[in-house]
Amino acid sequence: MDGCLVDSEPLSLEAVAAEIRASGLPDVTATEVGGKYLGVSLSQIVRDVESRLGHPCPPGFTDRMEERLFASYSAGLPQIDGVEGLLAVLDKAGIAVAIASGASVRRLARTLDHAGLAGYFEGRRFSADQVRHGKPAPDVFLLAARELGVEPRHCAVLEDSPHGIRGAVAAGMRAVGFVGGSHLAGLRKEHAAILREAGADQVIDTLSQAFDALIPQEFQRGAR
Repeated sequence: MDGCLVDSEPLSLEAVAAEIRASGLPDVTATEVGGKYLGVSLSQIVRDVESRLGHPCPPGFTDRMEERLFASYSAGLPQIDGVEGLLAVLDKAGIAVAIASGASVRRLARTLDHAGLAGYFEGRRFSADQVRHGKPAPDVFLLAARELGVEPRHCAVLEDSPHGIRGAVAAGMRAVGFVGGSHLAGLRKEHAAILREAGADQVIDTLSQAFDALIPQEFQRGAR
């Protein structure tokens, strides 16, 4: 979702960094958070921060982090260019779609609402909250496939993080990397290499390329 459908990663990374700074690690930056935690579940971030602090995170850590993020949404939450066109052509082709996110259930719902995309994913949004292990484990991808009634080997995943790519590959799915989010401006070539190293079959930088990258030719007839 973040960085693939909604251009929310810059806001998300700063919200995480700000709360980590407030919790006792004053030198943490959004850039560091992006390099370390992009695509990682919130529970895993908490475990790592607690390890660095040497004690549990302050009470309410995750709630405050999300409230910081939601407050930033008031200035607007842009979609990634071309997302609604992509969803329309996938629907026309009869391709089932879902979101498999490392975000919490609450954040997933709030982000989709603010971006105007909630209606595309009613009953087809899955969170790390719903599985035992977040990305890079395959759990949330396997949950999405199971709920859609699709075998993992017939699924393709669009991901902007190496953790997500590894999770998709571990689930037995085809992984396509995406480097079109604004948080990767100036870093697209380097990040594309990271995604390929993580197991991406292909890396794209605009959603206009996504349909051809994700969907085999035999399923594309009549879709456009």
